[in-house]
Amino acid sequence: MVGPDHLGDPASGPQIAAVVPSLNEAASIPGVIEQLYLQGLLSEIIVVDNGSTDGTGEVAMKAGARVIREEQRGYGRACLTGTIAAEGAEFLVFLDGDAADDPVDLGRILAPLLDGEADLVVGSRSPGQRERGSMSVQQVFGNRLAAFLIHRIYGIEVTDTGPFRAIRREDLLALGMSEMTYGWPVEMMVKSARAGYRYREVPVTYRRRIGTSKVGGTLSGSLKAGWRIILATLRYSRWSPETNADEAGRTGLQTGRSS
Repeated sequence: MVGPDHLGDPASGPQIAAVVPSLNEAASIPGVIEQLYLQGLLSEIIVVDNGSTDGTGEVAMKAGARVIREEQRGYGRACLTGTIAAEGAEFLVFLDGDAADDPVDLGRILAPLLDGEADLVVGSRSPGQRERGSMSVQQVFGNRLAAFLIHRIYGIEVTDTGPFRAIRREDLLALGMSEMTYGWPVEMMVKSARAGYRYREVPVTYRRRIGTSKVGGTLSGSLKAGWRIILATLRYSRWSPETNADEAGRTGLQTGRSS
């Protein structure tokens, strides 16, 4: 059994890439990269610079990450760009570049996936440790509402829709991801449920981010992101891998598309 404390040498074990979507995270990204590499589990860290103006890309490159510039804004678009770029990876880990997710939890996130016990693993901040002030009241409410709807509509036990997660790359590409903004994480969860993927949550630590939140920093930002999350939760209730394959065949798309 592969556990969090003995997941193997990245040089000889499975190829695991971390995809870190980032927008103006120059102050936090070096520490995130350093802490990720210290876990000794990753073959590569891909920072997707989503149009930063503070030198995030340059700082991330100096810290040892492969940096890809994605000028079209959108959280989901940055995640998709990183997914496509990680061609040599078998497994992908997603986390934010603002230092709110704790890289020390990397082994806990990967263990169920590498043990063959799950197909999608999401770090839950609900049973985990959430630092006071790390999420706004509206973020907490929206997250709980989305989790409730996912449970009722898709039948999976969900307590959180957090950004720290792991999935096999080919499984993710098979979902035909199309949410290019903040609906991406929920789309991954609900399409995985419809595809019959085994879902697992593990408790993680969530900290106050470094810098101003793009989502929780303003009421309008929180409401806009929350609306996109709820829409994504409802949109794919009738989705199936078969309809996705039919659409890909008609359009010639092998990965996601803009929505």
